[in-house]
Amino acid sequence: MTNAIGKNIHAFRKQQGLTQEELANLVNVSFQAISKWENGNSTPDISTLPLLANVFHCDIDALLGYPAEQRRILDYEERYRAPGYYWGVQPSDMCYEVLRLCPPVRPLRLLDIACGEGKNAVFFARNGYQVTAFDAVSLALDKARALADQAGAQVHFFQANLLDFRLDSQFDILFCSGALHYIPPHLRREILENYQAHTAPSGLHALNVFVRKPFVTSPSDEKPGRYRWISGELFTHYADWLIASCSERIFPCNSGGVPHRHCMDTLLAIKRTEV
Repeated sequence: MTNAIGKNIHAFRKQQGLTQEELANLVNVSFQAISKWENGNSTPDISTLPLLANVFHCDIDALLGYPAEQRRILDYEERYRAPGYYWGVQPSDMCYEVLRLCPPVRPLRLLDIACGEGKNAVFFARNGYQVTAFDAVSLALDKARALADQAGAQVHFFQANLLDFRLDSQFDILFCSGALHYIPPHLRREILENYQAHTAPSGLHALNVFVRKPFVTSPSDEKPGRYRWISGELFTHYADWLIASCSERIFPCNSGGVPHRHCMDTLLAIKRTEV
């Protein structure tokens, strides 16, 4: 274990609104031990990890770092090994909203975040955008490149993990569909602020995320490495932007072979600067 666990303990504790002393009482250690963990001077005993995970309502993998994300990647690799395209090749509805709000009447740089098998990235490239796209799963990128070649579309694909990758160059449009629920709560502000800082003036963010509803449940709710957002939470990160559209809907899904439903928030926001 590295200091990653200390940083995670600090983030989860803050998320739960606990002081170091309150957390210490819940897991039967001294508050000085909590301080040492969070500062990276020591690590919890193995027997304490289940207690911490129970307090934070997470699994031990999430507490330690990203192993759960690696299992997710392996899970998707199994899906992507099958013939054809697991998610199909029709672009998502949100793509058409991007076309409406930011038509490519001039060269526009678009980033497709966690692009999967590339159906949306290829759609944008075919419609005249300068598209860059990344995903954590190499098999998905292989299929995405094949789809782009078949369509005669030029897309710059590269492999990266949503949780680790940060932007260092500017884009006009950031697009992310069906992936933000893999970001744990303590990383959301950091990642979204990085995306916002590297968006050109008048640039567009088109994002959606699964949200928690007590009357909508699915098998994926209990899988490690997935973190549902609170209804409306995504919108609060864009209070300083122009909200072009925000909506919430419930829809059926058969992914994984088990029929279920999801509730999803969708946001389209434009970066405005003072005149």
